[in-house]
Amino acid sequence: MLNRLLIIVLVGFMLTGCSTVKELKIFSTEVERQPLNLPNADAPKMEELNWIIITSENAEEVFAKLKENKTDPVLFGLTDDNYESLAKNFAQIRAYIIKQNMTLDQYRKYYEADKVKKQEEPAKK
Repeated sequence: MLNRLLIIVLVGFMLTGCSTVKELKIFSTEVERQPLNLPNADAPKMEELNWIIITSENAEEVFAKLKENKTDPVLFGLTDDNYESLAKNFAQIRAYIIKQNMTLDQYRKYYEADKVKKQEEPAKK
């Protein structure tokens, strides 16, 4: 019984001693950065709006023109302070979109910098 166990252990050592281990080069080789292929966002296509300013002095005249043009008069009102808030909101949205586009440009610059350098080198020679 002991002889069989000894033979099995020896055969196991001999088989594992014959195998070769390949050295992995995980951190020694740089992987080329792949282009992002991210398009810039298209500018939204806005529909045309017609603003009608209604004050206490021109309200009757505006409603008469709307009826004349067979347009149902519907009011969505903003005070001057609320209109200012609306303008600030649109400015913040615009600033956010600009920031996102700048972020995309920086990612492209990082990931595609080598590609741009390779294209510029032949032009310099």
